[in-house]
Amino acid sequence: TALPERRRPGGGRPRYEVVRELGAEEGRWFYREDRKTWKPFIGYDSLRIELAFRALGSGGEPAAVEPVCVRSGLYEVDVASAESYPVYWNQTEKIPVMRGQWFIDGTWQPLEEEESNLIEQEHLNRFKGQQLQESFDMEISKPVDGKEAIHSLKLSRNHVDWHSVDEVYLYSDATTSKIARTVTQKLGFSKASSSGTRLHRGYVEEATLEDKPPQTSHIVFVVHGIGQKMDQGRIIKNTAMMRDTARKVEEKYFSNLATHVEFLPVEWRSKLTLDGDTVDSITPDKVRGLRDMLNSSAMDIMYYTSPLYRDELVKGLQQELNRLYSLFCSRNPEFEEKGGKVSIVSHSLGCVITYDIMTGWNPVRLYEQLLQKEEEELEDRWMSYEEQRLLEELYLTKQRLREIEERLHGLKASTISKPPVLKFKVENFFCMGSPLAVFLALRGIRPGTSGSQDHILPRTICNRLLNIFHPTDPVAYRLEPLILKHYSNISPVQIHWYNTANPLPYEHMKPSFLNPGKEATSAPEAESASAAPSPTTSPVMVRRHYGESITNIGKASILGAASIGKGLGGMLFSRFGRSSTATPQSMETGKDGPEGDEKKATTVGTPPLPHSSSGFLEPTVELEHRIDFELREGLVESRYWSAVTSHTAYWSSLDIALFLLTFMYKQDQEETDKSSLDTL
Repeated sequence: TALPERRRPGGGRPRYEVVRELGAEEGRWFYREDRKTWKPFIGYDSLRIELAFRALGSGGEPAAVEPVCVRSGLYEVDVASAESYPVYWNQTEKIPVMRGQWFIDGTWQPLEEEESNLIEQEHLNRFKGQQLQESFDMEISKPVDGKEAIHSLKLSRNHVDWHSVDEVYLYSDATTSKIARTVTQKLGFSKASSSGTRLHRGYVEEATLEDKPPQTSHIVFVVHGIGQKMDQGRIIKNTAMMRDTARKVEEKYFSNLATHVEFLPVEWRSKLTLDGDTVDSITPDKVRGLRDMLNSSAMDIMYYTSPLYRDELVKGLQQELNRLYSLFCSRNPEFEEKGGKVSIVSHSLGCVITYDIMTGWNPVRLYEQLLQKEEEELEDRWMSYEEQRLLEELYLTKQRLREIEERLHGLKASTISKPPVLKFKVENFFCMGSPLAVFLALRGIRPGTSGSQDHILPRTICNRLLNIFHPTDPVAYRLEPLILKHYSNISPVQIHWYNTANPLPYEHMKPSFLNPGKEATSAPEAESASAAPSPTTSPVMVRRHYGESITNIGKASILGAASIGKGLGGMLFSRFGRSSTATPQSMETGKDGPEGDEKKATTVGTPPLPHSSSGFLEPTVELEHRIDFELREGLVESRYWSAVTSHTAYWSSLDIALFLLTFMYKQDQEETDKSSLDTL
């Protein structure tokens, strides 16, 4: 096969017609992660590393060279130690970097540095100042069997033959040689092959400063739940998967935009001590594996509902978010000036903690509500003189206590200051596999009458709340029925597949019933509606044959753990809930669709909804913006297996990457292009 043409800026002719030292732009620097193959840095990075490398070697004694910022500013390269490391998170494994000068034909992988240096030195000694004949529209490498070598160099396990200035071949003398192994594996030569491998001096493409990543206009903080103790690197790997997937999507759909979304992992758990390893030490050995899978979420929730650890968790995440934001701004001073935006993607219990930080919710507030309610109830009933007197005394004492607290607060403003909130406004809050709805339900939130997101998360705090889940995720709950009750009978919005051609924009998708057929029979006006839903109107909801039981075990463990910790929430529940119909399960009826009494419970007090014959709704109140978005299930995946893996399947999903970028880029475009007021 023909080689990739050697692309040189400014035409096909070589810049240097005589052999001379390689220019900084002719070589290429590489990095290697997870012991895989060497990956080339982009031109902008490679050139700057090379200049630092040359500065390092230029003085008599090694000069102190600043680390070079690479890979969109996420990593730095220390040229002296030939290593790269991340800027925003800690990583035990260093990433080696390598200077490439000679390259293997076809793959353009660099030769190991030692051998490369020897070959380069020999090449310059022998050919410096000589004419080059090579034309850069490289022809297919011709066999050089009959051709005499004009120069040869013996290396430890191979030798290099020059058949002319620019026909250089590497021959293996010992099949065990590392370099020969990589060459033969890459190019598929048999071990015994006498033919050598052609080498090229200088990389296939020249490095230019123009080959540079676009400015970051939007940062996304990626937040995990608590179950990261065993595997601290997990959130870093997950974020890397999400970042790589988003890069693919950016290249395919958003390459014309000069902006860029950057994903940063928020690794906040490892800095906390919590219980040390007490919980781990009381776990029976045999069930460890299964328990890790099903219980990590329940375990997290028990940590979070424990008064002992809750504050530590909230503070840990909050401080890390603020630290990352400040660090990012200090390294990208133009980010804030140009109105850069911040979104948060949280997973599992991370959603609840992030929500509590944004809204400033804490259990003390719940307790105060409770006391206030008790006082009101006391005032409403008849009481004896003695009771009234004591109540007044209590009231005055509380007032006095508040005054003293305020004075003390004034004196010690620095020590008892309110915890710092976030240093940035959140544009989008994406929840993935989130139990947030259960927590809100247990805190006494009930559906209202307006379709505004403000009912659960004020737009002043966060512009847009989006709840993403896999249909069989045992930890995920819907949020919409907490705002408007009848949404428990409306299916979540289906997330488009990544490769759908011209998908309908999300804001144009009409709400549709979960079970159009069933609903039609229960609502008198809808006699005319066909009982069999047509494939166009009914969402992909007829499923959960195999996965159901395990999904429910997962749900039960979440609910159980959340209720253990709810304590006060329970008192509240019986106190001001009064509407016993709105149990957490009834929020679920829309999703898991249990039959019988619970089904009735959801529709109690909801007027029958007018239907249109298409199976779509024409409800009296609609949500201003949809919040629940569901991944479409794969056509063949096993339901049982998907229930187990679905809770972690979000990271590498192209569908989700496209979904996130669609919302983030749409807002950016709308702001730059105010003419299209087609708001999301």
